[in-house]
Amino acid sequence: MTARLAVDIGGTFTDLALERDGQRWTTKVLTTPKAPEEGVLDGVRQVLATAGIAASEVSLLIHGTTLATNALIERKGAKTALLTTEGFRDVLALANEARYDQYDLNIELPQPLVPRRWRLTVPERLDNEGRVLLPLDEAAVRAQVGFMREEGIQALAIGFLHAFVNPVHERRAAEILREAWPELPISLSSEVSPEMREWERFSTTAANAYVQPLMASYLGRLKIGLREAGLGCPLFLMLSGGGLTTIETAARFPIRLVESGPAGGAIFSAFVAKQRGLDKVLSFDMGGTTAKVCLIDDYAPQASRTFEVARVGRFKKGSGLPLRIPVIEMVEIGAGGGSIAQVDSLGRIQVGPESAGADPGPACYGRGGTEPAVTDANLALGRYEPTLFAGGSLTLHPAPALAALGARVGEALGLAPEMAALGVIEMVDENMANAARVHAIESGKGYGGRTVIAFGGGGPVHGYRVAEKIGVTRVLVPSGAGVGSAIGFLRAPVAYEVVKSLYQRFATFDVKAVNALLAAMSAEASAVVAEGAFDTPTGEARIAYMRYVGQGHEIAVALPARALTEADVKAIRAAYDAEYTRFYDRPVPGSDVEVLSFAVTVATRVADVSPAEDVLAQPSPAPIRTQQVRDTRTGEVAPWSVFDRAQMPPGASVAGPCIVAEAETSTLVGPGWTCRVDGLGYLELTQESR
Repeated sequence: MTARLAVDIGGTFTDLALERDGQRWTTKVLTTPKAPEEGVLDGVRQVLATAGIAASEVSLLIHGTTLATNALIERKGAKTALLTTEGFRDVLALANEARYDQYDLNIELPQPLVPRRWRLTVPERLDNEGRVLLPLDEAAVRAQVGFMREEGIQALAIGFLHAFVNPVHERRAAEILREAWPELPISLSSEVSPEMREWERFSTTAANAYVQPLMASYLGRLKIGLREAGLGCPLFLMLSGGGLTTIETAARFPIRLVESGPAGGAIFSAFVAKQRGLDKVLSFDMGGTTAKVCLIDDYAPQASRTFEVARVGRFKKGSGLPLRIPVIEMVEIGAGGGSIAQVDSLGRIQVGPESAGADPGPACYGRGGTEPAVTDANLALGRYEPTLFAGGSLTLHPAPALAALGARVGEALGLAPEMAALGVIEMVDENMANAARVHAIESGKGYGGRTVIAFGGGGPVHGYRVAEKIGVTRVLVPSGAGVGSAIGFLRAPVAYEVVKSLYQRFATFDVKAVNALLAAMSAEASAVVAEGAFDTPTGEARIAYMRYVGQGHEIAVALPARALTEADVKAIRAAYDAEYTRFYDRPVPGSDVEVLSFAVTVATRVADVSPAEDVLAQPSPAPIRTQQVRDTRTGEVAPWSVFDRAQMPPGASVAGPCIVAEAETSTLVGPGWTCRVDGLGYLELTQESR
């Protein structure tokens, strides 16, 4: 009868989900940016009181946060220095010399987290196979301590050339510095990101060091606050790759938390897809600050090992700081309920990426905000009932919303505030649909036969219109959709992924060396998972990142989770050719294939989910009220019936246009759409053929 609690801190709201014995309780509270733990503790008290559960009955708490991401975007991390090989001081600034926009003569490139003054060098050198060419100058390492103290350095990243092959110099440098300065947090590239490509490796290590003091301080305060509130249970953190890890590992590698909230949403969608037997879905998570889209095939989200943060050019790949960490692959855009709308110099409506956040929030919050946000536009179109927003915990104010829309958008375009609101919503819906189209194209996939799973506070509000724009005719809104990412935390396995580089060509493939590396990686991942698995059975997955010789990017190919044999080499090569053909239509005959990196993931096994059975049709419930809503496709205002989701039994159906309201969100059912409640209590929206 013990309970499990999940907490997801977003840019605007902090979501909580509590489960015990098949029952679930959820709540949303405003995020407290200056002290995020205060919002968490407030939400914990509320959800425990609602459920009537004592804090001592909670057996596990799972947490995800955007704190590390926000620190990187807002440049509010620690004063960080980089210690690197002599002659490689400017790797962070030189990057890979690529231009994300070749036609922009005044292109703005992302600035390194570590300014040049704090990029320090010492004599040392390894070759590409890890052999020592120049021993580490230990006196030079010790000499840097005085300068760093004078500069007020708060964290240090160590990144030496070829340390991913042999970490001996990095480890020795760290030993010397810890002896001289024990309290200085140190991140080693050979531990944070042990892969080739020094820019990505140094950038990831610098980012880890940059957020480490902030995250360690926050996690420490949170742990104390939870203990004082009576929660002495284990605390796990959601990783960007979709697994859970201990607070100790999270404090050591906080960079792996940058996409923890969105990762929970993808896990939630994958679980719902398996419940419904849907092998091709699009996860659509729209919160208060951003919207995230993720393709899920065969009940598993797409995975990646690269991620960009703090992009200078909006939607422009290559304009951000690269992070080489295991992540669930998705597109994240500044299109949330708090995203601010404005008119640019060409007279076009722009939405985001700036957000009103939780403080002061959109104008309609009545907390001092004067900029029009997406929530203001939705309210102006009649999509929200002002007194019932966020379960009645936050009353919306239409007058400030209309005033902000008129002043910032309407006047510039000669539109009434209501029509300005229509333009804002159509623009944000098109932005999200376009992001989904690009994501599918880049993944070599399409939307035929897919279902959109919409969740987050704004996902069900915008889901049907985004689906129309990308040509999808079915939308699924699960129960608890308003706090979907938090529920996803409760479905995630305890998992850890290790990625390391070992260059191999198939013409000279060294099976013995590869097996030795994979075995060591498996042991490392297993040790981390064992800390939180509580004797739960685990499974293992192995991947090789491969490319034709001379190419610039790799493709992931699955490996058997056992020692490889000579017979496996030919099968792995054939698997690569098949995967390459799926992306690019044909292989490259006669070209050798090279392996750059290997990945091993160890995870606790998740219980199988049986697809839900269908239910018989039930009478449609009576609406609880009507609202005057402006349709964004036609611009016409009409009365839309409003139904209470709690009063809709499995099998009940209603025809659009209408709204299905619940505590954390509302589901809009547009004209030409029908909403039916399935056997799990999920809302299934289907569009009539046009």
